[in-house]
Amino acid sequence: MITIKSPAELEIMRDAGKITALAREEGSLMVKEGVTTRQIDKKIREVIARHNATPSFLGYNGFPAAACVSVNEEVIHGIPSNRVLNAGDIVKIDVGAIYKGYQGDCAATIPVGNVAPETEKLIQVTKESFFKALEKAVTSNRIGDIGNAVEEYATRFGFSVVRDFVGHGIGRQMHEEPSIPNFGRPGHGVLLREGMTLAIEPMINQGTWKVRVLNDGWTVVTLDGKLSAHYENTVAITSNGPEILTVPA
Repeated sequence: MITIKSPAELEIMRDAGKITALAREEGSLMVKEGVTTRQIDKKIREVIARHNATPSFLGYNGFPAAACVSVNEEVIHGIPSNRVLNAGDIVKIDVGAIYKGYQGDCAATIPVGNVAPETEKLIQVTKESFFKALEKAVTSNRIGDIGNAVEEYATRFGFSVVRDFVGHGIGRQMHEEPSIPNFGRPGHGVLLREGMTLAIEPMINQGTWKVRVLNDGWTVVTLDGKLSAHYENTVAITSNGPEILTVPA
């Protein structure tokens, strides 16, 4: 069932989104050569706790950390560890926070120092594909319009779109209806209505779109070992157009 949020609920989700975005921002500032992914997770936990919120991911279906920190060919759901970041790596930080019963969810890809031009292009196109999708997140459009915008833009540059994992509705629960694929047909799928809140999250690969899950049961990697980038925000559908809720205060 798709939940339509009231103005009062949206106000709480704005607060949850600010906390989530701030945690992503401070975690991103930790991305440097020699830092471990566990240290990034620790910082994110501290930021969320400082704002009287709770990490969405910690304990979610058994996930052992407050943030997903995925490196290089890891697409999503990387488990923070003692892995040390090296120059040229790219790091995906995905954060969720619960505030007053409502969720925020956002992600970004950050390079460690200088990276190859083709790697920088992957990060740039992934972020830009989100904003192409955002243009379609308006009342009277459909979910297929959002997904098509991501796919059309990313593939224009020779990249591929992950198909096995998708965006989602969000509110009191981290994952609500509807599912939001990063591919689709314009004019198809669920109708977008005022008060819907969506986590739109392009996951874009350098090579094949195919992925697999590692033996830890969580970490998703590209099947061919090539790089992947991820960018996400929580978005509200309003009468005045889309509103990004995961913006730091």
